[in-house]
Amino acid sequence: MTSELTSQLRDQTLWVTFNRPEARNALTFSMYESLAEICSTVPTDGSVRTMVISGAGGKAFAAGTDMTQFRAFEVEQDALDYEDEITGVLTAVDQCPVPTVAAIHGACTGGGASIAAACDIRITSAQLKFGFPISRTLGNCLNAGNLARLSELMGAGRVREMIFTARLMGAEEALSAGLVSEILPDEDALMARASDLATHLVGMAPLTLRATKEAMRRNRNALAVEDSDLITMCYMSKDFKHGLEAFLAKQKPEWSGT
Repeated sequence: MTSELTSQLRDQTLWVTFNRPEARNALTFSMYESLAEICSTVPTDGSVRTMVISGAGGKAFAAGTDMTQFRAFEVEQDALDYEDEITGVLTAVDQCPVPTVAAIHGACTGGGASIAAACDIRITSAQLKFGFPISRTLGNCLNAGNLARLSELMGAGRVREMIFTARLMGAEEALSAGLVSEILPDEDALMARASDLATHLVGMAPLTLRATKEAMRRNRNALAVEDSDLITMCYMSKDFKHGLEAFLAKQKPEWSGT
């Protein structure tokens, strides 16, 4: 467990917090791995009945992957390994045997948005900014499984438009799209509602909840999709390397399509 991701059990609810407020909770590989481990090892003996995931610092749920880690990418396998790791993390969240609630305040982008989408229920403050601005920033891509999950939540057309335009979705649109189920006025109200919702879920039949979420996961994953060519096309491109350095330098990239 890393100090950048904390967990605390309170009254049968496991509270998991992304804890890099100085970086808007940008996700390191160790944070991804810790989240996957937590979700994969949740006991089913009744000691844990639900999980709430949130971000520390008052500005972000999680602002994507820490992009400095991409500088180490040199060969195609680096990109494939990264996307395999992301798939493993999101699958762990999907397969967590207890209900998962994403309590989202502020920025929820990139990997953070993917994690929120993998949770069972999403509630948000009015300050939500949700999306994947990769067509404006890095020039990488989401893998097919990630896109399928998002499309199930919001519809393929909205997902396509959001990624193509690199815009971030606000709270009211997220509610109308079915991405979130509730909007709270601020972070304090959000966390209070998350606590109330967790208490409610603790009282529900655990096997009903577990069977429902697993059956729905199996429905979505009924067809395997080959996407390694698309992943390597993006991550091994000149555009990706240029986009990464431009983003870190706070400059606008100039895309070449190569």
